[in-house]
Amino acid sequence: MKAFMDGDFLLTTESAKKLYHGFAAPAPVIDYHCHVNPAEIAQNRRYENVAQLFLGGDHYKWRLLRAGGEPEEFVTGGGTDYEKFAAFARVLPKAAGNPVYHWTHLELQRYFDCDIPLSPATADEIWRRCNARLDNLTVRDILRRSRVEALATTDDPADSLEWHKAVAADPSLETKVYPTFRPDKAIHIEKPEFAPYLAALGTAAGIRVKTLDDLFAALETRIGFFGAAGCRASDHGLDSVPYAEDAEGQAPAVLERALNGEALSAAEIEKFQTALLLFLGRAYAKRGWVMQLHYGVQRGINAAMTASIGADTGFDAIGTAGNGRKIAALLNALNQTGQLPKTILYCLNPGDDAMLDTVCGCFAEVQHGSAWWFNDSKQGMERHLTGLASRGLLGGFVGMLTDSRSFLSYTRHEYFRRILCSLLGRWVEDGELPHDMEALGALVLDVSYGNTKRFFGF
Repeated sequence: MKAFMDGDFLLTTESAKKLYHGFAAPAPVIDYHCHVNPAEIAQNRRYENVAQLFLGGDHYKWRLLRAGGEPEEFVTGGGTDYEKFAAFARVLPKAAGNPVYHWTHLELQRYFDCDIPLSPATADEIWRRCNARLDNLTVRDILRRSRVEALATTDDPADSLEWHKAVAADPSLETKVYPTFRPDKAIHIEKPEFAPYLAALGTAAGIRVKTLDDLFAALETRIGFFGAAGCRASDHGLDSVPYAEDAEGQAPAVLERALNGEALSAAEIEKFQTALLLFLGRAYAKRGWVMQLHYGVQRGINAAMTASIGADTGFDAIGTAGNGRKIAALLNALNQTGQLPKTILYCLNPGDDAMLDTVCGCFAEVQHGSAWWFNDSKQGMERHLTGLASRGLLGGFVGMLTDSRSFLSYTRHEYFRRILCSLLGRWVEDGELPHDMEALGALVLDVSYGNTKRFFGF
């Protein structure tokens, strides 16, 4: 019987151990898509206790707490930090098979040198041990210990980027921190906050937005502003990827109707969104940015709880698959004029994985992004990697991201690297790959680090 989560955790063959320890483990981390707060990096936040660091903003853990029957008081409510930590300790032993179980213990091991499994019986001891180490575990300490070479946050086009400027001006910070352009509020014309948002965007750009040309000009201005701050990528959160014929000809009238307060049909919404994505894709291509499209999510489906405590709090779910034709049409429309940017596609529903692997293979520099959100489990990553390998080019993959608001989430890169090396190691042991550690090590290093660095230009 193997020891619980020891140094060879998930590494079931000698080949896997050589690949992980010799190539994957020493490589720096580039986290090209996350949601950490740049203000906390600039201010080098210190945490009052381990619960703030473990549970703050982590909706993966919040969902487990609710599934375990813990009241909202001990999730996002008014319970004390210790009560929330104790509640998490009560629930975690029931989470066998959930990646949060592994991530939590990797966090304890890597940042607190604590290899005790978290449970109600050990909660007090772990609480004391971890809290005793917090003086040496600021945000920047975590980034340093995690070997984070670069990270990209997610930022609204109207953002002042003041914290990014503060970080860039600080020579003591070893990690490079980049903004990412996320214009979701300008794309979701169907939302009630759309018109007020255009006013805010216009104020940031110095342009009064009344027409589609005004909106394009405002976005172009803010893209330039983000570029000056080092931005290398955009990100889009979409229910589904839109594509409609003659969208660009009809979108100006659709926007006019929306700003007049008129209700829009689903077809009109799609025409506007198509036109905007085409415009933005061309703008990104001109600057060499990477366009990221995340889709396949049902957001806020527990409407009462979402209204009570806000979005991104653990009430989202997997949506339907089957968006292949429109994705292909959007990419093709940009490619036809030589204006397709480097692109990464992510679907929350794994039913689209085979489609994405094959669509991406039709265009140079279009990637099927890593197993995302509900799929970044051991089984989900293995499924994604084996599918990508069988239908595409595993050695060209841009690898893992955290997509997280927690600074402890860099252990997810370790988790991914161990799974990658385990998969390759099994193929070697089964005679499906030659026992060439240098060649396979180069592949592991590329997928873990090098491909990301080259693709984004970090």
